[in-house]
Parts: sequence; C-alpha cells; structure tokens
Amino acid sequence: MKIAILNDTHCGIRNSSEIFLANAEDFYSKIFFPECDKRDIKQILHLGDYYDHRKFINFKALNHNRRVFLDQVRKRGMSMDIIPGNHDTYFKNTNELNSLKECLGHYMNEVHIIMEPTVMKYDSLKIGLVPWICNDNYDQCMTFIKECQADWIGAHLELTGFEMMRGITNVHGMNPKIFKRFEMVLSGHFHTSSRKDNIWYLGNPMEFFWNDAHDPKYFHILDTETREIERIRNPHTIFEKVLYDDEKNDYSTFDVTKFNKKFVKVIVINKTDPFTFDRFIDNIQNQEIYELKIAENFNEFMGTNVEEENMNFEDTAEIVDSYIEAVDTDLDKNKIKVQMRELMTEAQATEIA
Repeated sequence: MKIAILNDTHCGIRNSSEIFLANAEDFYSKIFFPECDKRDIKQILHLGDYYDHRKFINFKALNHNRRVFLDQVRKRGMSMDIIPGNHDTYFKNTNELNSLKECLGHYMNEVHIIMEPTVMKYDSLKIGLVPWICNDNYDQCMTFIKECQADWIGAHLELTGFEMMRGITNVHGMNPKIFKRFEMVLSGHFHTSSRKDNIWYLGNPMEFFWNDAHDPKYFHILDTETREIERIRNPHTIFEKVLYDDEKNDYSTFDVTKFNKKFVKVIVINKTDPFTFDRFIDNIQNQEIYELKIAENFNEFMGTNVEEENMNFEDTAEIVDSYIEAVDTDLDKNKIKVQMRELMTEAQATEIA
C-alpha cells in the first residue's frame, strides 16, 4: 500500500491571495494528483495545518480548496486521514473547536478527522497519529506516546532542537527523547525539512514566505510494506533571490524571463556601474513579476554596537538576528530570535491582499 503524505498546506494563507491560491492549484493539479494517479494511490495522510487562519476561513479560499483539492479527492475515490495542527484550532488550549470539523462536513465520506491520539493500521504498518498537543489533551497524548502499540508516529509536534525555518533552531517545546522507542516519527509544523535520528520534519510542500526561497519543497509517498518514504519535488516556486555582484557577473545577458510570476529580491553585493544596474532592474520590472524588492544599503539598521565589517545581509530577518546578537543582555538570544521571526511571519501574512 502506498500513502501520499501532506502537511502544512495552509489553505487561505497570505490573506487568501489569488497568487497563493493559484500556486496551490498548480501544486495539486500538476504535481500531487498526477503523481497519485500514476501510482494508483487512494489514501492520503495529512499531518495538520490544513487551513491557515486560526479564527476564520475566507469564502474564496474555501471554495477554491473544495474545487482544486477536496472535489478531486472525491472524484478519484480517495480518502484522507487528518489530524488538527495548531493553525486548525480556534483556541490555543483546546482542539475541540477547529476548522476541520466546521469546514469539511460535506466530505465526511472522504475525510476522517482524528481528534484523539489513535493507532491506525495501514496494511502491516501501525502508525500512531497524534493531533496538536495542547493543555486540554496533554495528559492523554503523553500516555498514548508512552503506551501505544505503534511502529511509527505521525504528528504535528513542536520539538526542541529542530529548525523551525532555515537557520533558526527551536529552543522551546517538547524533548524529542520521549519518541525514541518508535522506528520513525513524521511531523508537520516546522516549514523546513530536517531530520535527526528517528524524527523527520517533512516541511511544507509549497512556498509561502521569503524564508522558503531556494528551500526545496516536497510531498511524500510512503510504501507501507517496504517502509520507505519517497520525496516528490514540487518544482513550482514563487520567490527568487538574486545576489547582484557586477564585479563577478555580466548582467547585460542575464535571463530575467525566469522571474515571470515571481516575487523577486535583488541583494546588492557590489554595484560598480549604476547604469548597468538600472538597466538590469528595468529588465526585471518589464517582466510579469508580483513584487520587486532591492536590498542595497543596511546602514540605517545598524546600531553603534553592531560590527559593520564584512557583514552581508540577505533580508530583514538577518538584520534583526545580527542586531540581537550584538545587544548586551542576559536574556536568551535564541528565544528572542524565534519570537521575532514569529512576529515577522504574522506581519507577512497580512502583507498580500
């Protein structure tokens, strides 16, 4: 038996922007479902954060998701087991009120919402599915993790010591050692893929923010008999960073057509010829791009105690990280960085209408 594994699909992300709805449609219609059809896959396992906004779902996004995903699941006679992630739940201390139960009611023949820790048997493989752990279900989940008779775990976990996004390690959360008795633990939640010992964060299958740029995205196919997992690359990208250095590269022949329907960020390393630079920027703007950002001068962001020599920043997040490192404080700097990234992510989510 083969199972298609999804997680962190975040329907309605970025204010239900048409750009991100179209990006999701490209993934489902051109990558996900064709691959499932080719392999005759009828079972989907979703590891949480199906929807994006904790409090509401935009009608446009809801209708779009039904058309490009749920109707396609029904059309193919597929079924999906799904656990709630933190973005699917209205309250932070309980999973009881959640968007999955409220919004997937018309597809209950196809969608099985798993609200409590449960062992599911897929052929010979027993997978313990654990929904988002909160105050309300903490004791139940801990008992299940200690006592359940499962080979693998599928969950939406916040574990310490794993990258929550590239270059930023989570410094709070649960100790991963409590899962050491399982052969494999698959988790959603963190948006970059990482693997350590028996724990594998799968990462989101689509790009949502600038920190996803040039970070390969996949969905996964599990063979329950061989217990092998295959990563299927999603080639559709919408964020593109360019390091501009005219001391090393000739931009007069640079192919800017690859920036069509992309968010573009030009990070200036060296600009010795302003005319060539301006022409390069004009060529980019003549393409059908979503947005252009130019990172050229960071002096205004640098405090008196920040070392300027040999500093190259790619984006605002790196500026903030560098500033935090330079501050004289006894507070946990890694925790401050994580909190600042979370605030920046929330701000980005309202950036695109």
